[in-house]
Order: sequence, then C-alpha cells, then structure tokens
Amino acid sequence: MPSGLKRFQQAEALHFVTFSCFHRLPLLTAAGAREFVETVLEQTRARHQARLYAYVLMPEHVHLLMNEPPQIVLAQLLKAVKQITSRKLRGSREQFWQNRYYDSNVYGEKACSEVIRYIHLNPVVRGLVEKPEDWPWSSFRHYATGMEGAVEIESQWTAFQRGNQLPEGMRLKVGERFCFPTQAAKGAAWVIA
Repeated sequence: MPSGLKRFQQAEALHFVTFSCFHRLPLLTAAGAREFVETVLEQTRARHQARLYAYVLMPEHVHLLMNEPPQIVLAQLLKAVKQITSRKLRGSREQFWQNRYYDSNVYGEKACSEVIRYIHLNPVVRGLVEKPEDWPWSSFRHYATGMEGAVEIESQWTAFQRGNQLPEGMRLKVGERFCFPTQAAKGAAWVIA
C-alpha cells in the first residue's frame, strides 16, 4: 500500500468510491461494456447485501456511493466486481482496471447529497450529455422517476416499496434525522421519534 493511504472501513459511513480503467483509457465505451459492468455490479451488490446510493459509469472510470457490506469488507466487494468484469472485457489487454481504487468516507445527509449530485452531474460536466437524465449508465433516472434500473439503488423509492422501512441493519436513535438525497434538496427528513 502506498505510504499515507489510509482506508477507514467499518466506520459506519458511506463510501464514495472511484476506480478507473487501466491507464485511464476509455475502455468502457466498447459495445456492451457498461451494461455488463452494471449487471455484475448488481449481482455482487445483491450477493453481499450492499446498499448502493448512487453510481455512474463514465468512459474510463466508475463512481459509486455505497455502504459497507455486512459480511465482507468493501475492498473484497470491489475486487469481485473488477475481477469478474475484467475476465470478460479485458480481451488481449494486459489488464482492464487499475489495481487500486479511491475511497473517501461520507458522513451526514448534506455531504451525501453533494456526492450524489457530483456523481449524477459528472457526464454533464465532461460534456458527454446536456442533462443528467440523458446518460443511461447512472442512477439519476431512478432518483428522478423511481424507475428500476439495472442496479438497485437505495432511495426513497426503494424504501417506499419496502413499506417506508429503513434498510435492514440501519437504525436511528431517537430524534436522529435521516433523509434521502432528493428530500435533502428540499430540506425534508425523516425523524425517528
């Protein structure tokens, strides 16, 4: 591990994760590559009971906002996603993904909302589309419409489908506020009384 790089796992925080294609080449622009990554991401998320709050697949990198899976460390989940996708997408290349990933802990609803906005606006800022809803490889459409996509997103829509219940394992203390990013933008929150 490079000196100075620290990972804060089991910190009861969300993780803003970025991992890149080998040498930051736009390898995810190959036909079907992003769809395959979405499929593997969903299979791995479901297998390890992870909660994904936002994602975007760019031409040469991936952004995720997620929790720590209950049974394994985050690094193992990411390793599984990268290994499975690399086997199919690498072709004759030396490798498909960079070896490392970047991870920062996200605390609080304001920080969570900011990260989700950053993730969804990434294709717009890069000039790939004019509006976030025009980029099909992200969780934006789910937040805007509740439409289910290739990857299950933890949002007010999925909470509603569960009968407005918080995700399994998530507990709030009396008086603690919790909200999903679209609610945070409007200043709303759930308060556990």
